[in-house]
Amino acid sequence: MDAIQKLAIENIKNLSVEEFLSLLRQKETLVVQFSPGEVLTIRATVELAPLPKLDGYIPQGWKDAIYHE
Repeated sequence: MDAIQKLAIENIKNLSVEEFLSLLRQKETLVVQFSPGEVLTIRATVELAPLPKLDGYIPQGWKDAIYHE
């Protein structure tokens, strides 16, 4: 997977929203060139679900157990 892809605005004008989002999903960052001095950088991020809370406990002295044979 490429980390960054640079595109001219002309290359993405005819893409549907689904196609654009699919392209963004494949790349971590898209850089869109509007004019010689105007660039838009788009970064996609994935939000992870929170870790589950598990029932149970950690016994006292668990760190020291490996040092006592």
